[in-house]
Amino acid sequence: MAASWRLGCDPRVLRYLLGFQGRRSPGLIKGPAGCSVGRVTSWRWFHGTQWMHVDPIKVLMPSLSPTMEEGNIVKWLKKEGEAVSAGDALCEIETDKAVVTLDAGDDGILAKIVVEEGAKNIRLGSLIGLMVEQGEDWKNVEIPKDVGPPATATKPSVPHPPPEAQVSIPDRKEHLPGKLPVRVSPAARNILDTHALDASQGTATGPRGIFTKEDALKLVELKEMGKITESRPTPSPPTPPPTPMAPLPTPAAAGPSYARPVVPPISTPGQPNAVGTFSEIPASNIRRVIAKRLTESKSTVPHAYATADCDLGAVLKVRQDLVKDDIKVSVNDFIIKAAAVTLKQMPDVNVSWDGEGPKQLPFIDISVAVATDKGLITPIIKNAAAKGIQEIADSVKVLSKKARDGKLLPEEYQGGSFSISNLGMFGIDEFTAVINPPQACILAVGRFRPVLKLTQDEEGNATLQRHQQIRVTMSSDSRVVDDQLATRFLERFKANLENPIRLA
Repeated sequence: MAASWRLGCDPRVLRYLLGFQGRRSPGLIKGPAGCSVGRVTSWRWFHGTQWMHVDPIKVLMPSLSPTMEEGNIVKWLKKEGEAVSAGDALCEIETDKAVVTLDAGDDGILAKIVVEEGAKNIRLGSLIGLMVEQGEDWKNVEIPKDVGPPATATKPSVPHPPPEAQVSIPDRKEHLPGKLPVRVSPAARNILDTHALDASQGTATGPRGIFTKEDALKLVELKEMGKITESRPTPSPPTPPPTPMAPLPTPAAAGPSYARPVVPPISTPGQPNAVGTFSEIPASNIRRVIAKRLTESKSTVPHAYATADCDLGAVLKVRQDLVKDDIKVSVNDFIIKAAAVTLKQMPDVNVSWDGEGPKQLPFIDISVAVATDKGLITPIIKNAAAKGIQEIADSVKVLSKKARDGKLLPEEYQGGSFSISNLGMFGIDEFTAVINPPQACILAVGRFRPVLKLTQDEEGNATLQRHQQIRVTMSSDSRVVDDQLATRFLERFKANLENPIRLA
């Protein structure tokens, strides 16, 4: 008897069968309810063909920022077997800047999670998941053989140097068996060689057992007094070394008893730290990238610094008037606005260095440094010169909260033409900041403090008046912003900040 297998009119099955009519079973019958394939032998052949293999959609670790090299899987927002629509959030990925959600690009089903939550240091392009189209069997999906496990940050293997031919080198002094070698200072060695003495005939009193010049002079005195009867032993003629040669003693075995390890041992978690141990602190992607970029900036960018004191009297007065109208703005908002207006007036400072030369930037986007638990991040106030003080204040509040919550989007922290870092709220009078390449400048702002100034009244009488001042220090890239240009920028910035009417 012929067995039949009913298929639900899948168009892919029809396309397949139409393409292979010569190999079809003669028992194929089309019916209103679907398509049936006759004969048991035909069913077995049909089921065993490769068309039944599900071709999955690969989900790879994406590049979510220009400086991203690795990512961490924070959380999967979809489960295996769950339907996914285009635009749905698949998972949260920690980049070198923030935690960003990865959205699905197609409709389908999340078939397999290859990299679990909490995995760290996943290289870009590594396979992290698999999806299939709607209607396909997601349970039997297999990881492609051409995709290996995600590469993690590992230490590169250091090739061992080939064994060198052992050449006997005559030592300057002979050591008696069973005795530790004595470390001799250069001055002491010269004295011992001149008087045919050996350091082993005296006592080393220098730090960490070093035989010093004073020890050598004392040995010479003892020789002149006749208290030393033996001179330094003369080295015997070298004898042929035995074959094979015994291995040289290791530094740990041959070194003096006071030798200390270069790196102290790691302490055991959950136990009190022993003397000489340390606790290893895991570094997040953000902190590793910050350390890398700061090191590159300080070692490759020629930093120049210029400082100016600005009077905040007029700014504080305007701020008080705004508070009466229930408009809350900070001094830092005025500083952002003043920097943006000054950049618009002096476009030669609104530049960047891309490795080949300076580039004039057509936009004025101010990066504002925000401290978070995971490190420093700089959300951007877009087109700051065209915004009002209140609009800048609202933008800073929203972006600062998103930065601390790790919810910044890539376009909210990538780019920028000028940076501002303000530590005044922490009581810092002044400091210098590191430039954030490819930007050319960063402005470091301290706290405002009361200062007594000698001024003249309308009648010309000298009087002491109390003023509120802040000190700002601009770090500039000397390749594109020289000292004269930086000085003129600070002069213009000071004039704009001390006269808020210029910021309108």
